[in-house]
Amino acid sequence: MDRVDLHRVCSEAALQFPAVTVEQPFGPDSDVYKVKGRMFMFLAELDGEAIVNLKADPEDSGALRQAYPEITPGYHMNKRHWITVTGGKNLTAALLRELVIDSYRLVVEKLPRHRRPVDPETFGSA
Repeated sequence: MDRVDLHRVCSEAALQFPAVTVEQPFGPDSDVYKVKGRMFMFLAELDGEAIVNLKADPEDSGALRQAYPEITPGYHMNKRHWITVTGGKNLTAALLRELVIDSYRLVVEKLPRHRRPVDPETFGSA
């Protein structure tokens, strides 16, 4: 998965979810994806390399970092609750979409029930 595909796959996945907005509070070179005003994904370039920051369950993030060298603790984020994904041969579009869905769900479940655009327990389930 190269850097262009990394951002494209993650962006396409996120834009299909209800109540998603995209902002550029840090300038035109980075995109912040939010649901109901809360960030769940950050796309940018770091030293010429595409990165994607995603919220992750702390238990899952450790396993992901062990399984994929492209997944590291969240750059400029809480290292326990966020991961950074870079391009690499081990990543698939399906895995990226799953990580984006998980990030979205984690943020939605922290919203008050009346503000949730989806049920985080069932959203994205087959």
